[in-house]
Amino acid sequence: MDLNDRYSSNPGRTTATSLLGRRLCWTLSLACLLLAGLIQNSRAEVRLPKVFGSHMVIQQSQPVLVWGWADAGEQIELTLGNATAKAKANERGEWKASLPAMAAGGPYVLRVKGSNTITFEDVLVGEVWLCSGQSNMEMGIGSVQRGTEEIAAANYPLIRLFMVPNRWTPEPQSDLESGEWKLCSPESIAQGGWGGFSAAGYFFGRELHQKLGVGVGLIDATWGGTCSQSWTPPEGFGLVTALKGEYERVQLGDPRTPRHQDRLGQFLAEMETWMAGAKEAKAKRSLVPQMPTYPAELLPPHNLQHATALYNGMIHPIQPFGLRGAIWYQGESNLGDGLLYADRMEALIRGWRAVWNNAEFPFFFVQIAPYNYGGDAERLGVLWEAQTFATQRVPNSGMAVINDIGDLKDIHPANKQEVGRRLALLALAKTYGSNVVCSGPVFKEMKQEGNELRLVFDNAAGGLSSRDGKPLTWFEIIDAEEGGFVTAQARIDGASVVLSSPEVKRPVAVRFAWSMLAEPNLVNSANLPASGFRAGNVPKRDLLTLKVSEAANYKLVYDLDLEKLSAQIKYDVDNRKQIQQPFDRIAYFVELQAQNGNTDYLYVSMDAFTTSLDKIGIPTTASGAHFQQRVGSMSVVSNVKGIVNGIGLGSGWIEFWPNNYGTGNKASVPNASGNAYDFGDDPADPADGYGCMQVHNADAKQTLFAINHWREGSKADLGIGNQAKDQPDWTFSGNAGSYKAKRLRVLVRPK
Repeated sequence: MDLNDRYSSNPGRTTATSLLGRRLCWTLSLACLLLAGLIQNSRAEVRLPKVFGSHMVIQQSQPVLVWGWADAGEQIELTLGNATAKAKANERGEWKASLPAMAAGGPYVLRVKGSNTITFEDVLVGEVWLCSGQSNMEMGIGSVQRGTEEIAAANYPLIRLFMVPNRWTPEPQSDLESGEWKLCSPESIAQGGWGGFSAAGYFFGRELHQKLGVGVGLIDATWGGTCSQSWTPPEGFGLVTALKGEYERVQLGDPRTPRHQDRLGQFLAEMETWMAGAKEAKAKRSLVPQMPTYPAELLPPHNLQHATALYNGMIHPIQPFGLRGAIWYQGESNLGDGLLYADRMEALIRGWRAVWNNAEFPFFFVQIAPYNYGGDAERLGVLWEAQTFATQRVPNSGMAVINDIGDLKDIHPANKQEVGRRLALLALAKTYGSNVVCSGPVFKEMKQEGNELRLVFDNAAGGLSSRDGKPLTWFEIIDAEEGGFVTAQARIDGASVVLSSPEVKRPVAVRFAWSMLAEPNLVNSANLPASGFRAGNVPKRDLLTLKVSEAANYKLVYDLDLEKLSAQIKYDVDNRKQIQQPFDRIAYFVELQAQNGNTDYLYVSMDAFTTSLDKIGIPTTASGAHFQQRVGSMSVVSNVKGIVNGIGLGSGWIEFWPNNYGTGNKASVPNASGNAYDFGDDPADPADGYGCMQVHNADAKQTLFAINHWREGSKADLGIGNQAKDQPDWTFSGNAGSYKAKRLRVLVRPK
């Protein structure tokens, strides 16, 4: 007899009492059901990272790594076609399984079964490539030449697209915020990013698909304006000796490393000492000692451009997803690195190979196109050389040269079809064994033949030619004894180019396409261009001699290594006693070499503003120099971006004095601000004060060069052009110690 039966058999019980009993029973039963449901729902569902999904492509001929998360100890079963695998989640709920390598084909279904079942349909086995870099790889198909037509024709259901969302993070992420594999169609190719999916990546993948006849998966992980070190994993920095300092900084910012833990322990000990001192000071009612500052070196990446920031957020979440290799288009944001970029490329490539555990990971990249970046036109030649060095250092890599399809007025050349094709040629030849020419002529050796130089090239089967039928361009040679590089006459002789010039009696060195404006026309039989290079031993030449022809008519008065700046100026060369004749013009040549080896220079000459050689150098109190005035007929030659170069400029202005000074512009100098330190400053007491030596172009509102506060040596102010922030004339910059080398020369032109 149940509880309700007992109550109903008793004639003394009311109906209300019977209902109460039933409700109590139902409540207890419902509670039990809910509790059981909660227990069941507390189990974590089996989950995979977002790089897995329906319509994806699995890399053929490699074990298929699949990973994800579940409850600790949970058994996972996987099937892909006829292949099966099992895995067990570890104590952190992580699991990984390996399915056997498969040949290209499909579509298949991938099922992952644990407490729940995940099904991915329409899975192909084929070729998978990662497409990464900055804006020229990010540039979508809608932004290229004939973009509308290309989008309409992009109907390739066996090409699959995956776009990694832009994200930088302080620590490596285990998964992406979003992501979805899509069949390549006019609709999907135009979605997201800057004009849609990566154009260079798509045209690369299309070429592979058409030539190989297999499914192709493309992963777009790009972000415009980013530097290579942000994409590099910590392992990469550790594999390149030249980047040891960066590796140590990365280690210090990573809380998982012993280096971070040791330094953090030191800081905590300092804090404990401070706490004890603070408590003692409180008890004694005395001043508390200054609190230790948290060490900046322990901070993780906290900026998009910091080392590992983009690797953490965009690359780490997709590895070790099976790839054949990677293509890369980047370098504009590292232009100032010069030859250091070769080390950065090596770190990136070797780092990615390390985290994918694949030492033969193919890596093909684009040599950035010619473009007027401003500043020294030769600095792009150095970066091109660094990119070439990277291919020589790192096996199974290659570079697509595109100096014939750039746009000097657009940093984003529109012909991405040819960029993608040239990347695909590298992959077809080096990865897939196709018999195709994948590179233009590559310089091999230089031979001196009397007053000519013979350059021998590899990749010149079928001979060399000019792509436009005109004489070969951008070859320069230099004489052993005198002069700088001059344009060479170039003739093709089979696989060689022979150079000469009536100005060069004994050529000893050559450079080719050594300018950011170089669009050379040397190609091989496949119509692929040669890359810039230099060879031979360049005789020691002075920048002043090489860059400023006017200087040949001037005599050197002073030469000063600005490393030796101090309150007492002692010139390395002082020719005042040797120059007896009067002079009608004065010139200054300033060279500032940054730590990366790049040198900024500025030459300025002007009508003489004094007849005394004593007063044209650093304006110390001993020299008696004190000038604030206009100077006439100014000539300017500089490689610094933005500086107005020219002859006979009429807006020169000098500020030479040893005094302190302010910003008031009491002299009413045209275009001076009166609020910032520029070319309208007011000298003030004391006479032996801060000190400034500045030449300006008032009409252009430009400081041409500034040497201030020389008594402070390495904390003096040095600059060419306007300082980008704070005071235009470099006052208070205290930056002299930041330069690797710095030099001032003062010259006069005898009458």
